[in-house]
Amino acid sequence: MDTSANLNLPYIMAAQAQKHVTHNDSIRALDALVQISVIDRNFTAPPPSPNEGDRYIPATGATGTWAGKDGVIAAYQDGAWMFYPPQSGWIAYVIAEARLIVFAGSGWQNYNDSSVGGISTVINSSVQSATTRFDLTEEEIALAGSSVDSTIIIPDRAIVFAVTARTTEVITGAASYDCGIVGDTAKFGSGLGIANGSTNSGVIGPTAFYADTNVRISANGGNFTSGKVRIAIHHLLCNASTS
Repeated sequence: MDTSANLNLPYIMAAQAQKHVTHNDSIRALDALVQISVIDRNFTAPPPSPNEGDRYIPATGATGTWAGKDGVIAAYQDGAWMFYPPQSGWIAYVIAEARLIVFAGSGWQNYNDSSVGGISTVINSSVQSATTRFDLTEEEIALAGSSVDSTIIIPDRAIVFAVTARTTEVITGAASYDCGIVGDTAKFGSGLGIANGSTNSGVIGPTAFYADTNVRISANGGNFTSGKVRIAIHHLLCNASTS
């Protein structure tokens, strides 16, 4: 085994020449990944004049040196960009948002103390630990193109009551937007407002989902050129006992 199991740090091997190279690679990785704070996670292209040690999380559709590196930790080290794929459970602080985020396997989610990516309340539990739980997960989505899918998901076997939305940065390029899922793009609301502060409570009859499902924000009357929407998924989970 040439690297460590979790951080993929290179080991110095027996009889290896230039051991300092391997050692320095490990130090660079530790410098990038220990106590992670990133400057921003909404850029698709690297900043023109980064400082040594700057860290970002490239947004979906990253280009240039960041192409194909959506969602990874991009660290500017020794005059070049180094990339570190996150693992489930990694927590980072986003300076631009003054917010903690956590990598939940399929993408980065907002982090709250009570749960990963949102608020979770157990309303009933059995002696054998079966639970009925209300969950609330939330994400701010930067808009571009004809549609954008959330990184947070409606979980498999969740019963959804609503997906609420708030425009947190004025939307340009589109006349309005819809909130829904693939195949039903207005399930949680249509013709929603583009002005900063516009809100919608996209209530539905309680609906069970049988696969992990992203929420889709779709543009009306033109493609999104900028803007942000914060969505929240309000759902119930019924979990079987663990023994």
